[in-house]
Amino acid sequence: MAFNLPALPFAHNALEPHIDTTTMQIHHSKHHQAYVDNLNKAIAGTDNENKTIEELVANAGGISAAVRNNGGGHWNHSFFWDSLAPNAGGTPTGKLADAINEAFGSFDVFKEKFAAAGMTRFGSGWAWLIVKDGKLEVSSTQNQDNPLMDVAEVKGNPILGCDVWEHAYYLHYQNRRADYLAAFWNIVNWNKVAERF
Repeated sequence: MAFNLPALPFAHNALEPHIDTTTMQIHHSKHHQAYVDNLNKAIAGTDNENKTIEELVANAGGISAAVRNNGGGHWNHSFFWDSLAPNAGGTPTGKLADAINEAFGSFDVFKEKFAAAGMTRFGSGWAWLIVKDGKLEVSSTQNQDNPLMDVAEVKGNPILGCDVWEHAYYLHYQNRRADYLAAFWNIVNWNKVAERF
């Protein structure tokens, strides 16, 4: 089965000023498209050709680097776009808010831990909020790995992820990853995160 680039759930300019239009255009139509194209090439004519993206990601340790990296890139970015929304941000409510307070003490402490996961990820990777053994936890992964992979250092069910590859922020924020991570809270789609939770 060939994979396709999913449409963004918002316009390229919808996340301004937090993520600029040019970055969104390049990130979605160039970077994510390349992961999809390279994944399709890597699985063509192999046993992986008829597997779902979830099956490929779950068995990352047993597939080629090309399938792992590009499959992870496709899954992670599809997940990321749905985690964002214009006129979003703020604070979560209901059961998700209660779980964050229980796990981290407060929403502000959670944000600090999440930002630290993104800041301390050397090179390229992702920061995640996951459900592990029924509780919330913050983790990070390298490159295009994610917590669903059998190779992840910390395994769990992701409910929020932030792309900390330079291509996600470099045009607007240059090397200021901390500023990008601070702006991220203005565009988090807490309704989607709560639904996943």
